[in-house]
Amino acid sequence: MTGTDPAPTRTRAVDLAVRALAAAGLAVDAYVHADLAARYDPISADISQGTLFRVEAALAALAALLLVVWWSRVSAAFAFLVAAGGLALLLIYRYNDIGAFGPFPDMYEPVWYGEKVLAVVAQAVAALGSLYLLFARPRRGRPRVA
Repeated sequence: MTGTDPAPTRTRAVDLAVRALAAAGLAVDAYVHADLAARYDPISADISQGTLFRVEAALAALAALLLVVWWSRVSAAFAFLVAAGGLALLLIYRYNDIGAFGPFPDMYEPVWYGEKVLAVVAQAVAALGSLYLLFARPRRGRPRVA
């Protein structure tokens, strides 16, 4: 026996795999929203739905980048907020006709199609992965209580 504990290596490997999955989910989310943005430009109040899609794409891309290059609990929290917030809004507007309010257009769309399903799956994977990174990983630097 070498005296080294294999648990930290396993934890690091799991952390890296979860970070990669969460970042990939956010990257897919960014791609889908950027790809669909022009199609939704005509749906508009003061702000078009296409513009909101571009904002979601930018935030998801930034969150993915942060998970990859600057790992911290802050980046995991930001990734969770972007992924979970996007998922919540997608599901709300899929099942509820809220109508237009303030500067936001009526974004009710009661249908499922390929890219919407892809966005839901990607956002769910990213939200769950970033939630794991936020809470399930051991805190380093603190003594363990026996």
